[in-house]
Amino acid sequence: MFERLGLIGCGLMGGSFALALKDAGLVQRVVGFSPSTTTLQKALQLGVIDEAAASPGQAATGADIVLVAVPVSATEATLQAIQPAVTPQMLIMDVGSTKSDVLAAARRALGGQIGSFVPTHPIAGKEKAGVEHADARLYQGCQVILTPTTETLDKQRQQAQDLWQALDCKVVNMAPEAHDAAFAAVSHLPHLLAFAMMNAVTGQPQGEEFLSLAGPGFRDFTRIAASDPKVWRDILLTNRQQLLAQSQYFQAQLQAFERLMQEGDGAALQALIEQASAARSQWHLKQHHNPRQAC
Repeated sequence: MFERLGLIGCGLMGGSFALALKDAGLVQRVVGFSPSTTTLQKALQLGVIDEAAASPGQAATGADIVLVAVPVSATEATLQAIQPAVTPQMLIMDVGSTKSDVLAAARRALGGQIGSFVPTHPIAGKEKAGVEHADARLYQGCQVILTPTTETLDKQRQQAQDLWQALDCKVVNMAPEAHDAAFAAVSHLPHLLAFAMMNAVTGQPQGEEFLSLAGPGFRDFTRIAASDPKVWRDILLTNRQQLLAQSQYFQAQLQAFERLMQEGDGAALQALIEQASAARSQWHLKQHHNPRQAC
């Protein structure tokens, strides 16, 4: 489908995308850039990229598809760097977990060439970052959210959809604002809670002792606390308005549980637990019938 992929950011997400395209026969050559020489060398050695570029602009020059796989705070500077290389035929995508800020950055950086950009959020990842963890199957079977606007060219919109579907992904189109509200609730807040939970336990005098007794439930709940700190710093800041709103919903529920515990109201407490249990069971059942949504 594509002759040349310009890969800007050769970590887990970008590296996995390059490997997936190669495995599917969707790209002939990958030219990658990373500010880390070590990462570039690893990407070459692992066959993630075929050629190392000295700058984002060099990686994008001559490419018919460009993937920007950098922390969301670096999106604008990266797009500015590749702007001279952008053509009306080029497809540009990102992999950021927030979309309103990314789109605003793209408008500032690309100007009249914004039509080539399709804001993208693949719902995939691992706790371990780095190109050494890149996996051609990372995106297989997962949802990919596209947030095109009226400025997005029809050709690029269709190319993006066809590409992700060719990688066996379920493509969903959303407005940027709707995307950010939804993922504040189901992704960003859970990460925030996992970070806070780990700090709450380890910040106690007996924290290490408590951790030594933790079982599968604690391990499952806090798994995502091992996520990349720089990536999640940016996500929490860029989507803070939506995230703080979701935090208020959570705190209201937590306070309701605390109040019933203080009052010793077992019947009402059980009713809240049953409500949560039933909702979780119904959601899990839907996930079972639609496994591609579980990523």
